[in-house]
Amino acid sequence: MPFDVRRFDIYRKVPKDLTQPTYTGAFISILCCVFILFLFLSELTGFIATEIVNELYVDDPDKDSGGKIEVSLNISLPNLHCDLVGLDIQDEMGRHEVGHIDNSMKIPLSQGGGCRFEGEFTINKVPGNFHVSTHSATAQPQNPDMTHTIHKLAFGENLQVQKVQGAFNALGGANRLSSNPLASHDYILKIVPTVYEDLSGKQRFSYQYTVANKEYVAYSHTGRIIPAIWFRYDLSPITVKYTERRQPFYRFITTICAIVGGTFTVAGIIDSCIFTASEAWKKIQIGKMS
Repeated sequence: MPFDVRRFDIYRKVPKDLTQPTYTGAFISILCCVFILFLFLSELTGFIATEIVNELYVDDPDKDSGGKIEVSLNISLPNLHCDLVGLDIQDEMGRHEVGHIDNSMKIPLSQGGGCRFEGEFTINKVPGNFHVSTHSATAQPQNPDMTHTIHKLAFGENLQVQKVQGAFNALGGANRLSSNPLASHDYILKIVPTVYEDLSGKQRFSYQYTVANKEYVAYSHTGRIIPAIWFRYDLSPITVKYTERRQPFYRFITTICAIVGGTFTVAGIIDSCIFTASEAWKKIQIGKMS
């Protein structure tokens, strides 16, 4: 007797003359197909789209930076002449730089009566401060006006990702034009290292920060008022990492199979119950008539 491979067929076919189509079955079948199409499109949209997963860990993510952080500062002082505006940098490693001028630009405002300072510089990864003041001016003014507007203060790479909402420019838009002209301003920053890794595995390093501020009048040892705008910073040991991910293809296929199989199974059970109940009701009616 020749071997028949058809014995292994678990999907035995039922002849059409042994099946019975019903209106209920047709209605359930149409609803089933629409439901499957809706779930398939939903899963396909989720598969195409990417998600951002974040995690926290303790480490220095950018070890190739040489212990430096890039800083971008853009600030306007509408009532202080550009000749008087300067940037000073100091930290706990002994750095003390007065009148930093590299990669910086001063733009006159209000017909020369004010100044907009734009600068890019680096700071060490240790606690310290940088401040905008008149300390580097040749002659100190009598009553320097330190009212200001901060347009931008950012650390590290410019990280603009739609799904990542962070405090990368927390002081952007800070307005102190209505404050005491002779007051000093302290902005106390807590800098948080941030890493963004895209689908290709490329990493970009940036920094978020939180800020607290206070305003006060400072006097020198001679009794003169010497206002300044201070940015005092410290680094957090915690690093925030954002990773861009896409759902694996095998999981997408598994979900689609589960949707199709599950929907047809449930629809078959519902149709069978309705059909059985209908047949039972018909028999009851026939029994009453007889």
